[in-house]
This record gives sequence, C-alpha cells and structure tokens, in this order.
Amino acid sequence: MKITSVSVHKVAGENNKMKGIASVVLDDCFKIKGIRIIDKGDNLMLAMPSRKSKFGNNEDVAHPLNEETRKMFEDAIFTEYNKIEENTEE
Repeated sequence: MKITSVSVHKVAGENNKMKGIASVVLDDCFKIKGIRIIDKGDNLMLAMPSRKSKFGNNEDVAHPLNEETRKMFEDAIFTEYNKIEENTEE
C-alpha cells in the first residue's frame, strides 16, 4: 500500500486545537477523508475519521492497524501540513 496523494486544509483560529483536516488517497484508488490534525501542545497528532455510536461514544470509521501504517500516514500528512504552514508565514 502506498499513499499517492495528500491534501490538507488548514483550520483558522488561534485558540483552535484542530489545526487542519486531511484527505489521503491510497494506491490511486481509495480515499480517506476527515483526518483531523490536532495540536497537543508540544506536538501534533492525527485523529482518524469517526462517528458517534448509538451508545454515545465515538468510534473510528477507518484507522491504521499497526504502527508502521500510522507512521506512514503521520509522515505524509504532517509533511503536507508543514508546507502549508511555511507558505502562510511568508
């Protein structure tokens, strides 16, 4: 599996913990939308797309099953996010 496309949309607001929303395309044939980029103070983290269950708690709709895949998503999304951050600072 290979990430073939990443798009990140920055979320405005200085006090907003959510910094952006990403979409990832896998192997040019499967798209995952709604991956949130969250500011945890000293670092960023990804929150995978989720929905509220009938019991009221949030369940991931899609998520990596191992650390290697999670790192692949983080590297690709954070690289794109950092490009956007650099362009907005200029």
